[in-house]
Amino acid sequence: MRVSAAPVSEQMRTLLSGAVDVVTEDDLRAKLERAQESDTPLRVKLGLDPSAADIHLGHTVPLRKLRQFQDYGHEVYAVIGDFTGRIGDPSGRSITRPQLSEQEVRANARTYEEQIFKVLLRERTHVVFNNDWLGKLSFADVIRLGSTYTVARMLERDEFAARYAEGRPIYVHEFLYPLAQAYDSVALKADVELGGTDQTFNLVAARDVMRAYGLEAQVAMTLPLLVGTDGVEKMSKSLGNYVGISDPPEEIYGRTMSIQDALIPAYFRLCTDVAISRIEEIEASLAAQSVNPRDLKMELAFRLVEMYHGRDAAEAAEGGFVKVFQRHEIPEETADFTLPPDQLENGHVWAVKLLTVTGLAQSASEARRLLRQGGVRLDGVRLSEEEDVKPEEGSVLQVGRRRFVRLHV
Repeated sequence: MRVSAAPVSEQMRTLLSGAVDVVTEDDLRAKLERAQESDTPLRVKLGLDPSAADIHLGHTVPLRKLRQFQDYGHEVYAVIGDFTGRIGDPSGRSITRPQLSEQEVRANARTYEEQIFKVLLRERTHVVFNNDWLGKLSFADVIRLGSTYTVARMLERDEFAARYAEGRPIYVHEFLYPLAQAYDSVALKADVELGGTDQTFNLVAARDVMRAYGLEAQVAMTLPLLVGTDGVEKMSKSLGNYVGISDPPEEIYGRTMSIQDALIPAYFRLCTDVAISRIEEIEASLAAQSVNPRDLKMELAFRLVEMYHGRDAAEAAEGGFVKVFQRHEIPEETADFTLPPDQLENGHVWAVKLLTVTGLAQSASEARRLLRQGGVRLDGVRLSEEEDVKPEEGSVLQVGRRRFVRLHV
């Protein structure tokens, strides 16, 4: 059999674990039972809107759920939004999202294709591009698609409702995005679609659109949005609060060490295969303050590096962190620098300014160049050119391999 013979009750427990909502559980159970009886795998869909080039831990939350479906014998359809990416998903947006060029979308899509197989099984994954069907629709086809959903239902969407009430513009092409995403499900005859909680409207809307085309409605499964290392916003490369799965091992380790203590259990739960019993132990020990959160973050950082780069890389990354940031084995001649309060805004400082203020760069242009080259780190985490950082007392700012400054706030 291609489809797993595991009891459907067991499959349901696994697949529902960690999900925020499933519309509906009864539909999912019926689809799993039918798939097992007919030995026909379900078609499980995830849309990837390639608005950034690299996949980070936030992206892996639905990817890891897809892998569970694959382990039960089902087929995954990773839909690269080379067409919808040019519309711009309005999910979670209070303003119109900038539209990407075809060249930007294609370049990012190539990177996505390379990275998703760090999580998914290649032999059970179909990477498809929605321009292949959306790009062929005639204007008459688009009118028919538009007739499957009402403006009143569109305005139920939180982002649209708020903008409409406040008199901020909503453009017609933004209404087309959820319809285009729904048509992806029509074209693929999807059985299940996964997405973050910010995709709830799109996933549920697709159920109605599929019925309008005479198809059985897909199951809509939403998963938590991973909060970034700043502890505030959802993980996003544009916000600089991300951990990229293709980043160098020492960077994955260092960025993981920078997460807020309160996020430790969620990262273990959403980003690793650690047993539930161990996660419960972690939550209990944090609540009782019986463990140093740093030790738990080291365990988490090691596991993440091991998952994406192997055990040797994880051991090397951990060794480097211990040497520099626990044993403080930095050069004896390392200078101390006290940041003037007037250089900080709410405790933050622009990375370019930090380099110039500390004297590690002689000018803003030199600072930008160093940052673009990737040679600047704060407590082991590489800084980007546009990033605002929050130095802590004793933080170590490093440029290249030999220049260090210990910061005092």
